[in-house]
Amino acid sequence: MDQPCDLLYISHMHSSARIDSYNLFGETAELADVLHVETIRARSELHDWELRPHRHARLHQLLVLTSGGGEADLDGNRPNLAPPCLINVPRGVVHGFRFGNGTGGWVITLTSDLLDQNLAPGEGIRAPLDLPAVLPLPEGMQDLAARLFHEYRANAFGRAQMLRGLALSLTALAARAAAAGREASVQSRSGTLFARFEALVERDFRLRRPLAEYANELAVSATHLNRIAHQATGQPASALVGARVLREARRLLIYTNMTAAQIGYELGFNDPAHFSRVFAKGTGMPPRKFRQQLAGSG
Repeated sequence: MDQPCDLLYISHMHSSARIDSYNLFGETAELADVLHVETIRARSELHDWELRPHRHARLHQLLVLTSGGGEADLDGNRPNLAPPCLINVPRGVVHGFRFGNGTGGWVITLTSDLLDQNLAPGEGIRAPLDLPAVLPLPEGMQDLAARLFHEYRANAFGRAQMLRGLALSLTALAARAAAAGREASVQSRSGTLFARFEALVERDFRLRRPLAEYANELAVSATHLNRIAHQATGQPASALVGARVLREARRLLIYTNMTAAQIGYELGFNDPAHFSRVFAKGTGMPPRKFRQQLAGSG
């Protein structure tokens, strides 16, 4: 199977004060495949086993190291990597790695849409996964990652369903390990202004609240909220609110039979035409074409 692109790791290394932010998949290709799995060797060997700091605004990564070792850079913290271990990299976390030659294992990249589908609010699984961490490898995770890699590369019947099921088991194991070893977390964003903002967005994104209302509830100015959001993800706060709405819209278009108009009303739009324009601006195509394209690629 062809790789989605060569942007999982930065390929052009230069000194810069800017932190690069990459998507692993394109806007629509991200949803054509439910996740991405590759060996650590596949990319890092191309760059002398050193992957410079960068971040992904909408992707969550789990690295399963089985041999070798090295050093991680997670938001400026630099823990040593002693396999077998698990590295949890939530979206927005700046991360880079220096691996020893021949380090073995896998990089598993999960889209926000997949996490939304697999992890229901209130189950308590998301919170531990929001903490960047280097953890002892949970029992059974190596076999699970190997199975996931095999299913990803194969084009067998029921592939997407198998990938979703294996990814759910993998994230549950990762969350269990993180919850059991919080002291091993390299940095917690709990209680920070940005984490509180994310919680409000998750709670209220269907209400289409203006950014000023979020800022007022957090007792800060909209300018300051934008600054905090940009520091955390490279995007303004308003873009994060819009992205959450679009993510839910894509999920409903993919996994339900709701019409575009029904989805627009569900997401707080009074006018279906307005919803269609917002969706087209954010994704490059109107809702109907988006759904048709997915049906054609299935």
